[in-house]
Parts: sequence; structure tokens; C-alpha cells
Amino acid sequence: MAEHPAYPVGLRLTGRRVVVLGGGTVAQRRLPALIAAGADVTLVSPEATPSVEAMAEAGEITWERRPYAEGDLADAWYALIATSDPEANTAASAEAERHRVWCVRSDDADRATAWTPATGHSEGVTVAVLTTDARGRDPRHTAAIRDAVVEGLRDGTLVAPHHRTRTPGVALVGGGPGDPDLITVRGRRLLAEADVVIADRLGPRDLLAELPPHVEVIDAAKIPYGRYMAQEAINNALIEHAKQGKSVVRLKGGDPFVFGRGMEEVQALAEAGIPCTVVPGISSSISVPGAAGIPVTHRGVAHEFTVVSGHVAPDDERSLVDWPSLAKLTGTLVILMGVDKIGKIAETLVAHGKSPATPVALVQEGTTAAQRRVDATLATVAETVRTEDVKPPAVIVIGDVVTVGPQPLA
Repeated sequence: MAEHPAYPVGLRLTGRRVVVLGGGTVAQRRLPALIAAGADVTLVSPEATPSVEAMAEAGEITWERRPYAEGDLADAWYALIATSDPEANTAASAEAERHRVWCVRSDDADRATAWTPATGHSEGVTVAVLTTDARGRDPRHTAAIRDAVVEGLRDGTLVAPHHRTRTPGVALVGGGPGDPDLITVRGRRLLAEADVVIADRLGPRDLLAELPPHVEVIDAAKIPYGRYMAQEAINNALIEHAKQGKSVVRLKGGDPFVFGRGMEEVQALAEAGIPCTVVPGISSSISVPGAAGIPVTHRGVAHEFTVVSGHVAPDDERSLVDWPSLAKLTGTLVILMGVDKIGKIAETLVAHGKSPATPVALVQEGTTAAQRRVDATLATVAETVRTEDVKPPAVIVIGDVVTVGPQPLA
């Protein structure tokens, strides 16, 4: 006769008595989840691992330092039997059966009245996996299934849209420097749940091709401006779609608040009464140099790094950068959006004391398949940009850190 599968159920243990017999590694693994569930846990064991002992010292569990005795499971709702004494385990599971206490046995699952599933959590969802075939019970296979499901929910590759609890609004997501694998787990999950995505040119474009067909993808650069400036038009598009009850993702390159006008969008949404979630992203200012083998700090070389926007030249009256002070710093200078202004920037830095021989690296299309690195010095960088045809987007690194790593092949 075939064995019937276990019936899955979630136990609500808040404030209810749970007894754990044995203070070894099994208890060490299981206790945190029982504590998190709010259970009133009593541990019965002569000894315990240091981690379990720390839980008792912190008042998270009550520890009775003795072996199991008949009657320990009285009034318990749930029991975990994990001692090193088979006779004690057998006696305890028999007591659990008499008192109708759900009981898990670490040494003999077939003699238990309950099994512990492989569990994981993702954004308010608990995933629990049980093996239904007793003959092929494989804890590692069960755990692998659990891990695959949880990871899929976290990174958005396993899409499970909310229906009752989803709140319309906008998520301002930093997409990272370009490689689609470098978006945050939360950013990717929100992207997978979106109804509308308004994307920047520098966002991780490869992720857009993975979106379901019903998702409306809008290129921010192609939003009609009409009587609005570009940023105002983007703000209005975010507000319009959110007010229609849609879940909107504003996908930006890098981090939304690093030269990304993210706060302007947050302010516009707040004024319109639209809820906004900000998801930080990996900034190209540190990730792109790292991908090219350049650390922005290095022991004995640079104890600080400064990130500067180069979208306006040093002699432009709109510039807010104190270039003379930057020239006096001994650390690393990282310049974003400065390819077409690098000649004037280098000239200004040298004029205020920076050595013309200071190493410079330009990393174009960093972290993508088209990434390339071009090296120069402050004295030669303007000409190098022209002769090597360096195009935006490119991150410019100035300082001795450029030469500390393995050098690129000529």
C-alpha cells in the first residue's frame, strides 16, 4: 500500500509552548526560526553549543540543564526531538504521540508525527518544500528546490505578481552601471512586477527584453516634451501612469541620486501625492573602475576618492565644482559625464598644481560587453580621447590608483 503524502500546514506558535530536546547543532539550526515565530521555547538538555547557550543567555529561550524526563512535553504544542540518546528520543516521541503533540525527530523521521520542510523567505512569503516520496527522501534535493524558488522570487526571474495587496505607485530603481546582473535583487523583482517601465538610455537595457508582453516600456528620451522641459515631461509621465492605478518603475542607470536627478522625481511625486519607493543602485563611479581593474582607494596610495560631474567645463559659470581645491588633493578623482570636457579639466588641474604626469584612465561602456579601457596622463588625455575616439558613456579616473593593478595589454 502506497504511503500517503504529508499534509502541509503552517503552525502559528506565537506565545505557545514549544519544547526542544537536545542542544546540539540541530537545535542550533532550528531555534532561530522558532524564536522568530514568537514561540515560548523551552530547551531541555544537559549541554548546548555556544550559539544555543547565547540564545538562553539573551533570554530568547528557557534552558533546563538536564536530560529528558517523562512529562516534559505536557502542554506543548510542538516538539523538536534532537538528543544524542536514541532511547530518550523514542520515549519522547511516544509521549508526544500520547499527548497529540506535533513532534519532529532528527534521528528517525519515519517515527515522527511531523516533518520540518526546507524553508526560505522572500518579501513576506515563506516557501516550504517537503519531499513526498519517502523512498527517495533527499534533504539536499529539497533544499535545492527551496533555494531555486526563493532566488527566483527575489531576483524576479520567477514572476508572481501581487493582485490583492499591490499598491499603485512608483519605484525609483537604480539599475547599476550597465551589466544586467549588477542590478539589485530588489530592483529586479520590482521590475518584474511593473505595469509600466520608464527607462533611461544608460539603464540595464537587456533586462527590458525579459519583461512580459503586457508591460509598457517607455524610453525616457523619447517622451514628447511639448511645452515642458525633458525632466518635467518625465515627471508628468510618472504621475500620469501612477494615477491610473499602475505599478510604475523608473529605471535609471547607476544610482538614482548620483547625478541622476532622482530627487527631482521624488519631489514631483510627493507633490502629486504619489507614493515612491527608492531602490539604490550600484554607482558607476566605483563599479566601472573596479571592473577595469582600478581600485578607487588603495593602501599607501589613496585614502580618499572624490566623484565629480564633468558635464560643464571648469570655466563655465554654471560649474559648482571647486577645481583648484581638487587639484590639491592627493587621492583619486573620478569624473562622470566628462569625456568632451576632459581637455579643459586636465588643463585646469595642472594649472592649479596637479602633475602633468598624473595617470588617467578612461573606461568606456564599463561592465558591458563593449567595455574598453584607455590610459593616458593629464598631459596627454585630451589628445588620447581624440585619437582613440573615446565616446560617452565613460568613467574617467585620475590618480596613482590607475597604475597599481595589473596593466592592460598594449
